[in-house]
Amino acid sequence: MPFPYKHVLLIGATSGIGKAMADRFIDEGVKVTAVGRRQERLDDFVSSHGSDKASSFAFDIGDLDKIPTFVEITMKTYPSIDCVFLNAGTHHRFDFSKPDSVDLEVFNREITVNFTSFVALAHALLPPLLASNEHSSLIFTGTPISLVPAFILPAYSASKAALDAFIMCLREQLRDTNVRVMHISPGPIQTELHDSEMGQESGRSFGMPLKDFVDQAYAGLNEGRADIFPGCVGGSTKEQFMEIVEKRGGGFARLSKLLRGIY
Repeated sequence: MPFPYKHVLLIGATSGIGKAMADRFIDEGVKVTAVGRRQERLDDFVSSHGSDKASSFAFDIGDLDKIPTFVEITMKTYPSIDCVFLNAGTHHRFDFSKPDSVDLEVFNREITVNFTSFVALAHALLPPLLASNEHSSLIFTGTPISLVPAFILPAYSASKAALDAFIMCLREQLRDTNVRVMHISPGPIQTELHDSEMGQESGRSFGMPLKDFVDQAYAGLNEGRADIFPGCVGGSTKEQFMEIVEKRGGGFARLSKLLRGIY
């Protein structure tokens, strides 16, 4: 089936997979309101696609106290938004065997951007989405290392694990509403996310080509899959990783049934 939504609010749209997905949505006839910190990139995005197809809003989702106002203004300005793609993220290496090298302010900021901000955004977005008579969706970008953590990235791994658990709980709580919860969990993708750790040349050649990711992610959205796993998983085959996903999913379903019977 075709992608069922007509206007996507895309958080983290100025680079990497967010920018690539925003471009793809517009190519497929879907309007996009792009959100990011870099105004010049947002201006370029709107200019390249035209204001009839694209709009933008400069905002830093790390400013948690400003999220309710941001959501209120955005949803009033663009009332046709029926899909929100929560994609922003950051990662840094931290080595706790050398405690003096760990900057806890940066560590905690990473947890905020990758997890806490998404919870705050979902909390602020749900009232207008639930109040609508139309079907809508929240799409989250995750990562396989939410299940198989990368020891060199403890903040990123922990924040994405928390997000993964939140997505599963949110989906179960919203199962009888008009709001669908979807999750795209790609392996490494060739984007600038890895530049700070590996250098630009190595970082942007690490992982799956961006176009391949976009093709697989968009195909999964069109098929209506709740969980989409493009690409590979470091150190494991796709089959090995999916076995972990399926066993966890079965355990979650059993626990959810038990809890619904009690509460």
